Amino acid sequence: MDRSSPENLILVNREPNGVAIVTINRPDSLNSLTKAMIVDLAHAFKTLDRDESVRVIILTGSGRSFCSGVDLTAAEDVFKGDVKDAETDTVVQMERCRKPIIGAIRGFAVTAGFEIALACDILVAAKGARFLDTHTRFGIFPSWGLSQKLSRIIGVNKAREVSLTATPLTAEVAERLGFVNHVVEDGELLKKSREIADAIVKNNQDMVLRYKSVINDGIKLDLGHALSLEKERGHDYYSGMTKEQFRKMQEFIAGRSSKKQSKL
Repeated sequence: MDRSSPENLILVNREPNGVAIVTINRPDSLNSLTKAMIVDLAHAFKTLDRDESVRVIILTGSGRSFCSGVDLTAAEDVFKGDVKDAETDTVVQMERCRKPIIGAIRGFAVTAGFEIALACDILVAAKGARFLDTHTRFGIFPSWGLSQKLSRIIGVNKAREVSLTATPLTAEVAERLGFVNHVVEDGELLKKSREIADAIVKNNQDMVLRYKSVINDGIKLDLGHALSLEKERGHDYYSGMTKEQFRKMQEFIAGRSSKKQSKL
């Protein structure tokens, strides 16, 4: 089933294998975002999160750019709007989304586009892709997390350089710093993203959701509290399991082990 915004600027395609592909579809403007697109993108993630047939989401852009940021001709409409309205906030809805989000990045991810990339769980970038923070260049205050998230991923000094100089972070350097998971040829971008999605789909869906949640919630805490969070959620999980569920788990593990041995 396909769903798109009325202007077809945000496309949603649900594939039969449990993967949904969300495409920012304004290629003539390098996928720059209007207020309506931001609202539609937030709605797409909120809807896909509730759709139990969807297990993984791939987010990409059409044409030669992922997202060139907010359309500055609509800047006042976007920035003076209610930035605290979580229901229409793309990044908030991405962060609330229980399903893993894979960002497939080609060309430029600029400012708001950079922040949307930061809200993904896994990033695949085409060779030549660039991440650019232009907040300081245009006098825009960050409100989607770039000032806080980037330093926690690539280190404070490198993040300062990227943001204060407004110079691009290349996909290759981003991969070396642990921000991008894979750099591939442009023609392999969606193929690689789908391979990762398929690997996730094959796993226990309940545990995928729980594992994403404990990682993403834990990184907001210091290590001691994060370890306590893991312990607490692990205790709750196992306390809620029945003897039948433990038996099925044991049978599954035993079956996997016997298959491996038969291949030796």
